[in-house]
Amino acid sequence: MYRRSAAAAVLLAAALTLTACSSGGDGKAEASAASPKPPAASSAPDPADASVAPSQPPADAKPTGPVLPDTKLVPKTGSFTAPQKQYLSGRVPEKTDPAAVLQSGQEACQRVERTAKRDKDAAVGALVAGEIPGAKDAITYLCPEQKPLLAVAAKGYPDGTKQSPAAGTYRALTQSTTCVWEAKGKDGAALASGPQTPPKPGEKITAKIPAGTSQFVSNGCYAWIPA
Repeated sequence: MYRRSAAAAVLLAAALTLTACSSGGDGKAEASAASPKPPAASSAPDPADASVAPSQPPADAKPTGPVLPDTKLVPKTGSFTAPQKQYLSGRVPEKTDPAAVLQSGQEACQRVERTAKRDKDAAVGALVAGEIPGAKDAITYLCPEQKPLLAVAAKGYPDGTKQSPAAGTYRALTQSTTCVWEAKGKDGAALASGPQTPPKPGEKITAKIPAGTSQFVSNGCYAWIPA
């Protein structure tokens, strides 16, 4: 009798453990579903969009210590172009291969280019949201053909809170149906908000920011650009 009771206790404990694991997985799924979503074309991750290897400095990193003088920005083989030298100026720490730093910038350009080929909105959204480290300097010096995307992104706002936004109509670069926004005056009173009705999947979400808006707040909208 004692052995049967002990065995039953073991089985009950195992069942409880499995139940706890299952419920934890569901929580993660719910959290993932509630997060902002980028445009459709960028929803599938690109394996080549992985982060820069830890051995390489991030593309947007500015050394806090001594850097190589411009006269020593020389690769082990070949030579750098004038734009490449401009990009590297003041960016390469001492005892660091300039080519490794240049590669980080080139990878940022490649990410922008790949994403733009699939969906320009997705590329602009990634720039606005800051998902491509060092993209601004990389585009400026290494892939200037992408400057039109950078110009559009410069007029946009990432999801969250924007102080003193420019008045106008903006479009959310998201597929999320949970996107909400509000424009507030200096006294904190709501001047406008939306969407007026819950958006349907695939429906464009726009926000009209009136003049005099002190704060534009959005949640679940990923990024905004002028409509």
